[in-house]
Amino acid sequence: MLDVAISEHSIRIGGRFAVSFQRTLRIPDDGRTYPLPPGLGVFPIYKVEDYSDRVPPLWREQGGAFIPMYQREALWLGFDAATWKPNAVQIAVGRINAISGAEYGERLRANPQNYIVCPDQPWLDGINSGHGSVRQFVAMRLGLGYTVEAALRGTEEFGGIQITVFEPKLGRFPEQPPHEAAAGPQRLAGPKPARATTQTMGLGAGGVMKQKIYPDAHGVDTWDPENYGRVAVHIVNSEQFSEIVGTARPSPPIDAGTYTTHGLPWFDLYDEARADVPGAERLVGVKTIAERDAEQGDETGNASVDIPESQIEKLRPEVSAKSDRSKGDSTKRLHKDK
Repeated sequence: MLDVAISEHSIRIGGRFAVSFQRTLRIPDDGRTYPLPPGLGVFPIYKVEDYSDRVPPLWREQGGAFIPMYQREALWLGFDAATWKPNAVQIAVGRINAISGAEYGERLRANPQNYIVCPDQPWLDGINSGHGSVRQFVAMRLGLGYTVEAALRGTEEFGGIQITVFEPKLGRFPEQPPHEAAAGPQRLAGPKPARATTQTMGLGAGGVMKQKIYPDAHGVDTWDPENYGRVAVHIVNSEQFSEIVGTARPSPPIDAGTYTTHGLPWFDLYDEARADVPGAERLVGVKTIAERDAEQGDETGNASVDIPESQIEKLRPEVSAKSDRSKGDSTKRLHKDK
């Protein structure tokens, strides 16, 4: 098993792969396809074992980490990996594979592809809806029937995000980097919390954005199914999170309309020549949060946003693309360097 190291800002699995969880704008679910929203700073990450007497039994059983989110807040996953020796990665939400729609834990498959390859795939913003798009990850409390887990399993038991990282087989890639690799994220310890009753959250399907899931150029036989690392990332309501860890809750998320009005950047990736993994039939049919709202007579809070072309910055599919996208922090009015 690969080692899992949890720091304040990222989770490292094995020696070369790391994932961060980025706050972002929730895009409208209005039938349009939106460009990539920015990163608005990382969600803080805490280890379950540091708060084992204050978290739900399932968390203690699964271990891993937890992050705070507001209900209906969106996030995207940012990946760091080595170009000289990549990793295959399975991502699940509520134990539903976000690429194929299958149950979490099945072996790597090529048809349909149920994993991504990193660093080829720099980020993942939502469940695979095909045609070069995803439906955005949006946090919802379990028990309301809004999550992908509820739609495909009929129950809401697990919530959160599950990540499995696979190493390549020996001899497929170099064993040493061509030059010294950058240092990994520093391990940080969180403060001790007060006791709280924890409300677990899962991820539902939001609006549509332009994002491809790239086919594996190396082939499924490249990856070693017995050499992997796995972590569960639980999601907790922001108010209850602050009670658990003893710190102030994060500031509420900014809405997409306000962000755009202030002239801040959205993003698009130059990847027209790249292929795309077909949409997963099970995931394409998942009811979105807006559709569930409409069933209950609530159609508020989903206004469309008109984004001027001049506000959409083009990124090239290079290692720096993820960090460029993370420069959209509205509190600092950051813009991509010209």
